[in-house]
Amino acid sequence: MHRYIIKRRGHLEKFDERKVYASCYAACLNCHLTKYEAEKIAEKVSKRIKTWIKTKKQSTSDDIFKEIIKIMNKLDKDAAFMYETHRDVN
Repeated sequence: MHRYIIKRRGHLEKFDERKVYASCYAACLNCHLTKYEAEKIAEKVSKRIKTWIKTKKQSTSDDIFKEIIKIMNKLDKDAAFMYETHRDVN
């Protein structure tokens, strides 16, 4: 079963854990973590979000954003800060 998220502009989009992975990975690299460390953090976050979203009837991109920050704060506070403050504004 596909999960859909409500985007900031109100349209629906299929949940894609690869986007979660990519954004977390980029935040980690911007904090000067190694590629290996970035991969491990991004993997953990994307797996946890995938599990988390299955428990939700519906989610917004903002809900996912906040949950990612919570998870990343437990793994690497600098990467979480980078993720939170460099949010894509598209």
